[in-house]
Formats: sequence, C-alpha cells, structure tokens
Amino acid sequence: MEGKNILVVDDAAFMRMMVKDILTKNGYYVVAEAENGLKAVERYKESTPDLVIMDITMPEMDGIEAVKQIKQINSAAKIIMCSAMGQQGMVIESIQAGARDFVVKPFQAERILEAVKKVLGL
Repeated sequence: MEGKNILVVDDAAFMRMMVKDILTKNGYYVVAEAENGLKAVERYKESTPDLVIMDITMPEMDGIEAVKQIKQINSAAKIIMCSAMGQQGMVIESIQAGARDFVVKPFQAERILEAVKKVLGL
C-alpha cells in the first residue's frame, strides 16, 4: 500500500491502540509502533514508514528530539505531532524541528484523518 504505512509513537499503549484503530478502520496500515523517541528512531529506520504520528512528551527521548533525528535520516520524512493541551511552545518547537502538522489530545478521529490526508497529500 503506497503512501499509507504509518509509524505510531506514544508512551501510552492505549493511545497507540486508539490511533491504530482509527487508522486501520480508514484503510491505513500501522507498520510499527514505539513507546518512546529512542525506539521511534529505531523503528523508523527498520520500517521506513510514509508517515509518523508522534507524541511530544515521552520518556528516554521526547518527540521533538526524535523528529530531529528522523529528519537527519530522511529530510523528507512526514511527521504529525500529538500534544496535550497547553503544550503550544513544544508544538512550535516540533514544527521548527520539521513536523508537518499537529493534533491536540484528546483528539477526534476526524482531526487525525484530516491531518494524515493533508500531510500525505491524499
């Protein structure tokens, strides 16, 4: 499936499950998952997804640092950030690091799908 392989990164397993559920019901394929930024970079190298949906606040390595590292691997990497309310500063920082869009938690399925379509150019 060209243009539909997605890596989901969040330290909360239930959040990964929720995002995965939204994506798979809408024809996307979650090619890998990671629970922190360090693993996200490893999984990105292994699975070369078309898109990454990345949480900002995580242990070991936060989403912003992971975005920077993934962008070093592939400058064209497409990344959407997920942030909790009140993390505007971090959202701006992640966009500067190379993220293409962001969704705020708790998020609506429509908002995620809208961001995915926009970033993938579908």
